[in-house]
Amino acid sequence: MKKYIIFSIALLAGAFFMTSCSEDELNKETIITLDKVDKNPFDEWLEANFVNTYNIEVKYRFEDIESDHNYYVIPAEYNQAIKLAHIVKYACLEAFDEAAGITFTRTNFPKLIYMVGNWEYRNNNTMVLGTAEGGKKIFLAGVNHVNEYTMSRANLNHYYLKTVFHEFTHILNQTKDYSPEYKLITPTTYIAGEWSTSANNVAEVYLPNGYISAYARHSAGEDFAEMFSIYVTNDQATWDSFLASAGAEGANLISAKLEMVKSYMRDSWGFDMDELRSIVLRRENDVASRSIDLMDLSVN
Repeated sequence: MKKYIIFSIALLAGAFFMTSCSEDELNKETIITLDKVDKNPFDEWLEANFVNTYNIEVKYRFEDIESDHNYYVIPAEYNQAIKLAHIVKYACLEAFDEAAGITFTRTNFPKLIYMVGNWEYRNNNTMVLGTAEGGKKIFLAGVNHVNEYTMSRANLNHYYLKTVFHEFTHILNQTKDYSPEYKLITPTTYIAGEWSTSANNVAEVYLPNGYISAYARHSAGEDFAEMFSIYVTNDQATWDSFLASAGAEGANLISAKLEMVKSYMRDSWGFDMDELRSIVLRRENDVASRSIDLMDLSVN
């Protein structure tokens, strides 16, 4: 009986306490906080030139969820991210605008570009320069080396621009597939993971076998993307030197692949690869010579 009385008193005390508390005004300040970032001049420039113009978001602040957890990566440096954003806009987006029309670029270019400071290093002596994910995102690495590797067209292409054109090719292929006959040009010499070995990663091996790069031997899809990206970022003299090094048989195979890539871009997407190449080369020269200001954050 005593226990019952004590319990009843406790209930009454609790009811009184709850009634008393209910008369207090609730605090309107939330204890849940979200990361809020004040916009800086670069954010405003990105909004005007990427979001409003192309509906593309550029993330340069580090976000763990956007990164591949199999690699150790670091944040992109602010000033170098500004420069790479300018380079992508001027030498890629606006190059496609000029060759295929801004509607093509707005419609097909992925809606997210994510940047990190270093490259992703594999344990087979290779590194990831960039990737494309599901037609929606392009990942660009090595941002903190922009000052070092964009003063010549060769480095600009190798470390950055060729990667963007390569990954964009995958996105176009995901929307409209290329002819299965492409795989029949060199059907038996794709070697997947073995492309990076010292025995295969040399021009004297891959060019005579009908591949424009060592990585092109990974698979038909990578071969197709390498053909497009390397062609539009190199002048005719350099391309001719590749064919000369390939020998007659290798050159014929590479040329047959190139014609199929050109036909695909013309028939499926309505632009001429030779015209695009002349535009890209001109714009790349402007970047390498710094005849454009890569730090300009003025918003018109």
